[in-house]
Amino acid sequence: MVVIRSFLVVLFLALLPLAAGAGQDDSRLPQLFDRLIETSDQGEADALAGEIWEIWYESPDKIISVMMLQGQQAMAIGDFEEAEEFFTAIIERDPKFAEGWNRRATLYYLMGRFNESIAAVEQTLALEPRHFGALSGMGLIFTALEDDAQALAWLERALVVNPHMTGIKLRVEDLREKLEGKPI
Repeated sequence: MVVIRSFLVVLFLALLPLAAGAGQDDSRLPQLFDRLIETSDQGEADALAGEIWEIWYESPDKIISVMMLQGQQAMAIGDFEEAEEFFTAIIERDPKFAEGWNRRATLYYLMGRFNESIAAVEQTLALEPRHFGALSGMGLIFTALEDDAQALAWLERALVVNPHMTGIKLRVEDLREKLEGKPI
Protein backbone atom coordinates (compact mmCIF):
# COMPACT_ATOMS: atom_id res chain seq x y z
CA MET A 1 0.00 0.00 0.00
CA VAL A 2 2.83 2.41 0.92
CA VAL A 3 4.64 1.60 -2.34
CA ILE A 4 1.50 2.23 -4.40
CA ARG A 5 0.82 5.51 -2.62
CA SER A 6 4.45 6.57 -3.08
CA PHE A 7 4.27 5.70 -6.78
CA LEU A 8 1.09 7.74 -7.24
CA VAL A 9 2.61 10.77 -5.51
CA VAL A 10 5.73 10.53 -7.69
CA LEU A 11 3.60 10.09 -10.82
CA PHE A 12 1.49 13.13 -9.92
CA LEU A 13 4.54 15.25 -9.26
CA ALA A 14 6.08 14.19 -12.57
CA LEU A 15 3.32 16.13 -14.27
CA LEU A 16 4.17 19.36 -12.43
CA PRO A 17 6.56 21.88 -13.97
CA LEU A 18 10.08 22.08 -12.57
CA ALA A 19 10.78 24.80 -10.01
CA ALA A 20 13.64 27.28 -10.19
CA GLY A 21 17.08 25.77 -9.64
CA ALA A 22 18.43 25.19 -6.17
CA GLY A 23 20.86 22.82 -4.50
CA GLN A 24 24.59 23.39 -4.58
CA ASP A 25 24.35 25.94 -7.44
CA ASP A 26 21.98 28.24 -5.57
CA SER A 27 23.02 31.90 -5.77
CA ARG A 28 22.33 32.41 -2.05
CA LEU A 29 25.08 30.02 -0.95
CA PRO A 30 28.20 32.19 -1.37
CA GLN A 31 26.82 34.89 0.92
CA LEU A 32 25.63 32.32 3.46
CA PHE A 33 29.06 30.67 3.56
CA ASP A 34 30.78 34.06 3.93
CA ARG A 35 28.50 34.96 6.84
CA LEU A 36 29.00 31.50 8.38
CA ILE A 37 32.76 32.00 8.48
CA GLU A 38 32.56 35.62 9.67
CA THR A 39 30.06 35.26 12.50
CA SER A 40 31.16 34.78 16.08
CA ASP A 41 27.62 34.11 17.30
CA GLN A 42 26.83 30.39 17.69
CA GLY A 43 23.08 30.95 17.31
CA GLU A 44 23.56 32.83 14.06
CA ALA A 45 26.00 30.17 12.85
CA ASP A 46 23.48 27.42 13.57
CA ALA A 47 20.77 29.33 11.70
CA LEU A 48 23.07 29.92 8.72
CA ALA A 49 24.10 26.25 8.62
CA GLY A 50 20.40 25.34 8.73
CA GLU A 51 19.69 27.60 5.76
CA ILE A 52 22.54 26.03 3.83
CA TRP A 53 21.23 22.53 4.56
CA GLU A 54 17.75 23.56 3.39
CA ILE A 55 19.17 24.84 0.11
CA TRP A 56 21.27 21.69 -0.40
CA TYR A 57 18.18 19.58 0.18
CA GLU A 58 16.14 21.48 -2.44
CA SER A 59 15.83 20.20 -5.96
CA PRO A 60 14.15 21.86 -8.91
CA ASP A 61 12.75 18.42 -9.70
CA LYS A 62 9.60 17.67 -7.67
CA ILE A 63 10.09 13.93 -8.09
CA ILE A 64 13.53 14.15 -6.51
CA SER A 65 12.08 16.19 -3.65
CA VAL A 66 9.55 13.44 -2.92
CA MET A 67 12.15 10.70 -3.25
CA MET A 68 14.49 12.57 -0.89
CA LEU A 69 11.75 12.68 1.73
CA GLN A 70 10.89 9.02 1.23
CA GLY A 71 14.55 7.99 1.35
CA GLN A 72 15.07 9.95 4.55
CA GLN A 73 12.01 8.38 6.13
CA ALA A 74 13.12 4.89 5.14
CA MET A 75 16.61 5.53 6.51
CA ALA A 76 15.18 6.92 9.76
CA ILE A 77 13.21 3.74 10.43
CA GLY A 78 16.10 1.48 9.46
CA ASP A 79 14.71 0.31 6.12
CA PHE A 80 18.10 0.65 4.47
CA GLU A 81 17.20 -1.37 1.39
CA GLU A 82 14.31 0.95 0.53
CA ALA A 83 16.37 4.04 1.35
CA GLU A 84 19.11 2.82 -0.98
CA GLU A 85 16.57 2.38 -3.77
CA PHE A 86 15.36 5.96 -3.36
CA PHE A 87 18.83 7.52 -3.14
CA THR A 88 20.05 5.50 -6.11
CA ALA A 89 17.01 6.58 -8.13
CA ILE A 90 17.74 10.21 -7.22
CA ILE A 91 21.33 9.89 -8.40
CA GLU A 92 20.27 8.19 -11.62
CA ARG A 93 17.70 10.91 -12.28
CA ASP A 94 20.10 13.77 -11.50
CA PRO A 95 23.75 12.73 -11.04
CA LYS A 96 24.68 16.38 -10.42
CA PHE A 97 22.47 16.71 -7.33
CA ALA A 98 25.08 16.67 -4.56
CA GLU A 99 22.69 15.98 -1.70
CA GLY A 100 21.51 12.76 -3.33
CA TRP A 101 25.10 11.53 -3.20
CA ASN A 102 25.52 12.78 0.36
CA ARG A 103 22.41 10.99 1.59
CA ARG A 104 23.58 7.77 -0.03
CA ALA A 105 27.00 8.25 1.60
CA THR A 106 25.28 8.60 4.97
CA LEU A 107 23.23 5.48 4.33
CA TYR A 108 26.30 3.46 3.37
CA TYR A 109 28.07 4.68 6.50
CA LEU A 110 25.15 3.50 8.64
CA MET A 111 25.26 0.15 6.84
CA GLY A 112 29.00 -0.21 7.49
CA ARG A 113 29.73 -0.10 3.76
CA PHE A 114 32.60 2.32 4.22
CA ASN A 115 34.28 2.06 0.80
CA GLU A 116 30.98 2.83 -0.91
CA SER A 117 30.38 5.65 1.53
CA ILE A 118 33.78 7.14 0.70
CA ALA A 119 33.02 6.97 -3.02
CA ALA A 120 29.66 8.71 -2.50
CA VAL A 121 31.28 11.42 -0.36
CA GLU A 122 33.86 11.97 -3.09
CA GLN A 123 31.03 12.50 -5.58
CA THR A 124 29.32 14.91 -3.18
CA LEU A 125 32.50 16.94 -2.78
CA ALA A 126 33.18 16.97 -6.52
CA LEU A 127 29.82 18.71 -6.90
CA GLU A 128 29.89 20.81 -3.69
CA PRO A 129 33.41 21.18 -2.22
CA ARG A 130 32.02 23.28 0.68
CA HIS A 131 29.74 20.48 1.89
CA PHE A 132 30.74 20.51 5.55
CA GLY A 133 28.41 17.59 6.23
CA ALA A 134 30.22 15.44 3.68
CA LEU A 135 33.63 16.61 4.90
CA SER A 136 32.80 15.76 8.51
CA GLY A 137 31.15 12.54 7.32
CA MET A 138 34.44 11.51 5.74
CA GLY A 139 36.05 12.12 9.13
CA LEU A 140 33.52 9.79 10.75
CA ILE A 141 34.17 7.12 8.14
CA PHE A 142 37.91 7.22 8.81
CA THR A 143 37.21 7.18 12.55
CA ALA A 144 35.23 3.98 12.03
CA LEU A 145 38.13 2.61 9.96
CA GLU A 146 40.46 3.52 12.87
CA ASP A 147 42.56 5.83 10.70
CA ASP A 148 42.87 8.72 13.14
CA ALA A 149 45.24 10.79 10.99
CA GLN A 150 42.85 10.74 8.02
CA ALA A 151 39.87 11.36 10.29
CA LEU A 152 41.59 14.40 11.78
CA ALA A 153 42.50 15.79 8.35
CA TRP A 154 38.91 15.54 7.10
CA LEU A 155 37.39 16.99 10.26
CA GLU A 156 39.80 19.92 10.12
CA ARG A 157 38.75 20.54 6.50
CA ALA A 158 35.12 20.60 7.63
CA LEU A 159 35.95 23.21 10.26
CA VAL A 160 37.54 25.46 7.65
CA VAL A 161 34.16 25.64 5.90
CA ASN A 162 32.03 25.71 9.06
CA PRO A 163 34.09 26.59 12.14
CA HIS A 164 31.04 26.42 14.41
CA MET A 165 30.47 22.66 14.61
CA THR A 166 30.95 22.11 18.32
CA GLY A 167 30.93 18.32 18.22
CA ILE A 168 33.48 18.28 15.41
CA LYS A 169 35.71 20.73 17.31
CA LEU A 170 35.69 18.41 20.32
CA ARG A 171 36.44 15.38 18.16
CA VAL A 172 39.37 17.25 16.55
CA GLU A 173 40.79 18.07 19.98
CA ASP A 174 40.47 14.42 21.04
CA LEU A 175 42.15 13.18 17.88
CA ARG A 176 44.99 15.68 18.18
CA GLU A 177 45.65 14.57 21.75
CA LYS A 178 45.46 10.91 20.75
CA LEU A 179 47.83 11.36 17.82
CA GLU A 180 50.27 13.27 19.99
CA GLY A 181 50.28 10.38 22.44
CA LYS A 182 48.52 12.24 25.23
CA PRO A 183 45.70 10.64 27.19
CA ILE A 184 42.22 11.67 26.18
